[in-house]
Parts: sequence; C-alpha cells; structure tokens
Amino acid sequence: MIDKLEEVERRFERLTADLSNPDILADTAKLQKVSKERAGLEKLVETFRGYRKVLADLNEVEAWLSSADPDEKAYAKEALPGLKAQREELEASLKILLLPKDPNDDKNVILEIRAGAGGDEAALFAEEVMQMYLRYADRRGWKADIVDMSAGNAGGVKDATVTLSGDAVFSNLKYESGVHRVQRVPATETQGRIHTSTITVSVMPEAEDVDVQVNPADIEMQVMRSTGSGGQSVNTTDSAVRLIHKPSGIVVKCQQEKSQGKNRAMAMRMLRAKLYEIEQERIRNERDSMRRGQVGTGDRSEKIRTYNFPQDRLTDHRIGLTVHNLPAIMVGNVDEVITACRTHYQAEALKAQTGGGRPPSES
Repeated sequence: MIDKLEEVERRFERLTADLSNPDILADTAKLQKVSKERAGLEKLVETFRGYRKVLADLNEVEAWLSSADPDEKAYAKEALPGLKAQREELEASLKILLLPKDPNDDKNVILEIRAGAGGDEAALFAEEVMQMYLRYADRRGWKADIVDMSAGNAGGVKDATVTLSGDAVFSNLKYESGVHRVQRVPATETQGRIHTSTITVSVMPEAEDVDVQVNPADIEMQVMRSTGSGGQSVNTTDSAVRLIHKPSGIVVKCQQEKSQGKNRAMAMRMLRAKLYEIEQERIRNERDSMRRGQVGTGDRSEKIRTYNFPQDRLTDHRIGLTVHNLPAIMVGNVDEVITACRTHYQAEALKAQTGGGRPPSES
C-alpha cells in the first residue's frame, strides 16, 4: 500500500507543478483537467502525509520505551495507545480512499420523483420528499432547478424533475434511488387510520456530450404552451418542449425557461442522462448478472426506505438503519442517513476488494 501511496503523492506533486506551467495556464481545457485531477487526489495525499507522520512519531516513541530516562519512558507509555489508535484510523481511511472511484461521483444529477401507490397521499408525500432534497441541496451549497412538475389532484406533485449541480452531487445522492414508503394518517382521513403510500426516486448522473452520442434524426421535438402558476409568457407562447427519442421511446419535457431554445437544451441534458443511465445499467447487468441473482436486483421497484410518522421513525431497509426525528429529516437534515448509506457501501466494497465478500448492488 505504501508504494502505491508514494506513487500517488508523486503524481500529485507533478500536477501541482503543472498549475504553474505557462503552457497549461494558457490552455483552459488543460488547466481544468489538471485542476480536477489534482483536487481528486488532494484528500488521499493529505491523509497519507498525516499517516506517515504518525508512523514516524510511533517509531520514535517506541524507541523511548527502552530509554534509561524515566521521564521519556513514562511519556512513551502514555503516548503509545493514542498513536496506535491514530495509525489504525488513518489506515482505515486510506483503504477507503484507495477504492476504485466511481467515474460518476463528481457529476451533477437529474433527480426524478414520482407518486406511486396511494393516490393523493402519495402525491403529497412526493412533494415533501422533493422539498427535503431541495433543502438538503441548499445546505450543501448546490444549485437546484425544478425543470418540470405535474401537480396532483389534491395538491402535491404527481411527478417532478429537478437538476442539482455542485460539488460531488451524485456521490452523495446515488443511494437515494428506489421506492420510498410512507406510513401515516393522511390529512383527509377522518377515522385516524394509518395509510401506506409509496413514491419513487430516481437519481441519474448528468451525461456530458462525450458520454452519450445522440443522433438528431432519432429525436422528435414537440412544442406546446407552458403550464404553471402564471407569470410572463406562461400559457401565451409555445416555449415548452417535449423530446421523443424514437429508438428507446424515452420522452422528456422541459418548461422551466421562457425560451424554447433553452428548454430544448435542458431537455437534451435530461435525455442524455436517461440514455447514459440505460447504458450504465446494461454494463452492470452484464458484469454483475450472477451476483444480482444471489443478492437481488437492486431495481427501483424494491422498497429501500420507510418513513413511519406515528413512530417518528425512518428505516433504511438495505443497511438496517433506523433513525428518529422525522420532522428534522423532512426539512433537509438527512445527512446522517446519506452518510450511513455511503459508509455502508464503502465498507462492502472494501470487503469485496480484500476477498471478504461480494461488492454491493448500487441503486
């Protein structure tokens, strides 16, 4: 492991030097590439340097155990347990940081939320979950845009599409995809009975032009008037855009902007993301068909999480996590759940890499 870490450190130092190279500074594309690669290595290198310092301190303190000086010997006995604990903690961090990086982790996200079983109550909960993610995004400093949204019959949303952009968006949200179940007494329930409803959440990495090539001849574009709560140009111009990808049958719609051209550009981003996800799923299916047969498909039709309001409880069924204080979670304080999911799957990946098990099926 040390040899690999030293190689990474040398690469990091070369990239740091490149940032002062006039030729690279003059080329925006190269500068962005170098800066991005360096940023991706920075945490690993900093952790390795801290680890190396702890090893040096540990060697020095262990030598003091044989010292004739009683003060040095006493200090060594006192300091040794703490240094060993630091070494173990840093070793665990380095193993995780050395795991193969998901190429999508730094991508922005297209988030889709749809009401499932439960009628009006499902639509109301879909809106609450959408607001939960929007507030979480705001806490993280991400940019969020509601691209398209259809209202439910009694409020809430039947379906909504949101773009999220910022630092490591997909890395944080990739385990949120799946069926989210809610158990509570709906506001319309007169006899106090608990209802169970579901919504689906889909988190797709936004594809770049280089990720997916779309043949313009395969796309049918339809334009229509935007629908919404008033505003200049709403319901007065054909600015909303629907794109139909004929080979796959995928349909996307955008009515966020007043400009038809901007809506078409956003719809193309959504279409590329969906096509990219299909291709990634095909690759995963080929690679993991045997494992999926043993541990489940991981499809979004499988329930991943339950929000039980009478018991003030959220349960993530995949990792066996139970947390309380649903009111705080629903206003965006979902960090504990997201971190727990990420930590669980990192541990599973580490176990698989060291021969201790199979890698997890990611949503």
